[in-house]
Amino acid sequence: MRRRAFMAGLLAASAPTMAHGQEQARIAILHSGFPNRTPIHLLFEALGRLGYEHGRTATIDLHGGEGNPDRLSALVAQIATQKPHVVIAITAPAAVALKRPELSMPVVFAVVLDPVGLGLVESLARPAGNFTGTTYSEADLGGKRLEFLIDALPETRRVAVLWGSGVQQNAPLLESIRNSASTRAIAIFARELRGLEDLAPAFEAAAQAGAQAVVFLSDNLMFGHRKQVAELALAHRLPSMHAFAAEVEDGGLMFYGPSLAESYRRAAALADRILKGARPGELPVEQPTKFELIINLKTAKALGLTIPESFLLRADEVIE
Repeated sequence: MRRRAFMAGLLAASAPTMAHGQEQARIAILHSGFPNRTPIHLLFEALGRLGYEHGRTATIDLHGGEGNPDRLSALVAQIATQKPHVVIAITAPAAVALKRPELSMPVVFAVVLDPVGLGLVESLARPAGNFTGTTYSEADLGGKRLEFLIDALPETRRVAVLWGSGVQQNAPLLESIRNSASTRAIAIFARELRGLEDLAPAFEAAAQAGAQAVVFLSDNLMFGHRKQVAELALAHRLPSMHAFAAEVEDGGLMFYGPSLAESYRRAAALADRILKGARPGELPVEQPTKFELIINLKTAKALGLTIPESFLLRADEVIE
């Protein structure tokens, strides 16, 4: 009995202390796409390390909008009736869907570019309202991706940019790429992707336009079909730069961007602070401190490319 009581005491001590007293934490996670096709386990692991384990110390409900605005809106209404203590919104469409005057739930967003421009917060330093989170509002992120692609393939003079229209922040990323291209005398062929039916024709058009590589700016729909994207890039002999690490793990050539694991860790930490009584509007929006370059060497070999050793040494991860 004493050992059982001792172990129960340990479990109680390890559970997070909430501002809501002894009530178990209720956390909702809203993703605008297909969360189970993404590394969403990283967020659950980050929450677990803070003591929030589904079914034991917390109730954590995962919702996926599947790239459908109507479904996303219905999920927001459902979440509102469940009254979670905090909502973690993954991607801009999910966060924007929660920005309703009648909703007062605290929201922590992640994987969101330019939350000020989207009207989610008043400023990064002083969010105000019910929103805070992590962002990667790097104005030159698109340009950096182009620069890494050219550094790896210095003979490249024409690059295609294929961008999913389901994420409105892809448009400024395209502009960033254009600006960077103009300083390097790189020609850009751009094509917007509104649906899966546009995917194969866009790669065909890029190849016919003489593109020697492609920067692929995904959205929820395209991300869910990233293996098909990788296959099309390989079929058209187009080395590809991507916006998410999972796209490279599934066959794309390169990824450069903020560490998703870090974004999820920091989003979980912000949610923890809110659960312990902090007001989201008083928690500054956090920007990434860790960016990653990942290269799929298997894909490079399949394309017949030789990546300079000096460039490989700059990578955080090389998939062989």
